Amino acid sequence: MPSVLSPYEPVSSGEIRTIDLERADEVERRHRLLAEFLDLQNLDALLLRRPANFSWLTAGGSNVRSGGQEQTASLFVTPDARVVVCNAVESGQIFDREVPGLGFQLKERPWHERPETILEDLCRGRRVASDCSFAGTPNIDAGIRDFRIRLSERDRQQIRKLGRTLTTAVEATARTFDHGETENEVAGQLAHRLMRHGITPVRLQVFGDGQGYRYRHWSHGDDPIERHCVISVVGRENGLHVGVTRSICFGQPPQQIEDMHDVASLVLATGMFFTQSGWQSAETFKRVSRIYEKFGAAEEWQFADQADVLGYDLSEYPLTPAGEEVMPSGTAVFWHPSVQTVAVGETMIVHADGLEHVTRSDNWPMLSVQVKSSRVECAGILCRESDGSWKTSDH
Repeated sequence: MPSVLSPYEPVSSGEIRTIDLERADEVERRHRLLAEFLDLQNLDALLLRRPANFSWLTAGGSNVRSGGQEQTASLFVTPDARVVVCNAVESGQIFDREVPGLGFQLKERPWHERPETILEDLCRGRRVASDCSFAGTPNIDAGIRDFRIRLSERDRQQIRKLGRTLTTAVEATARTFDHGETENEVAGQLAHRLMRHGITPVRLQVFGDGQGYRYRHWSHGDDPIERHCVISVVGRENGLHVGVTRSICFGQPPQQIEDMHDVASLVLATGMFFTQSGWQSAETFKRVSRIYEKFGAAEEWQFADQADVLGYDLSEYPLTPAGEEVMPSGTAVFWHPSVQTVAVGETMIVHADGLEHVTRSDNWPMLSVQVKSSRVECAGILCRESDGSWKTSDH
């Protein structure tokens, strides 16, 4: 009698995920870093629950249920072992999809059992620190952050790829949405493009016709877009984040829009150029605030945050006027200054010998801004003509 294959089981090796050896090596390297950290801090173990730390140690895995914020697993790390702690409902998906073949062990519980119980059992009798102050444990998230922001070469490769895909999706949306469509409709088109490529839109903003002047952190609403629009998004893929912003206008932009865009672009280029390895963020910010002041917009930087170090967290920390953080080489930074109704934004990687622009486009009008002896490329305004064609602003 012939056997019957279940439609719910793999029927070929093509459906079985292969082990990513490069990723496995990266996880092992990060575990060794934590083992050294434990030794220096005189600790027996670390409990990691924050999604950024889960993604960092697993080199791209997620402990957040898709479509929400609910955390599905924790990591318990000793010098010799890395353990996923979760309920029995989540364990199969986590080991098949999030940490396949990466050397993690499992401690699981029934779904109906209080989740803290198993964590308390693991911590009992051990010197444990956590990233969430669990049960009174010392919080060492700041120390783990120092590991996260120093992106590995593998991380940087993924940031570059994400930057290209994210920028293409934003620009395609900007070129194709119809006059009079609402901010919500444009946001939906962009989200669709991103999710088709496995990118999660973590922060999605569509500012139509000056909306950003009133609300610098506006998301999107049901107002139709008639004249000018700014699209800005931060996307996440494999645990890593990249941000990009683009401006479009129906017809030639008013002079006021062009002037504001010029000032914002000067600020952006200055910020990117002076975000240098070994500098404190306060030193970078001094140069930025001078540009605002020089071009008659001295108070604009006070109305919204200007830049964030990003990576495995949406914002590892913002760059501020009093920031004492020293910028390491290999760090990703999203600069997103705004001037009244205009916003600009690009993501860069800081290197010892200069910046790497990961959201620069070859299919969008770019402004070349000279800062000191270098030129920094920033996105210009794309204009839509009455016949449906696009061109660069004449400004």
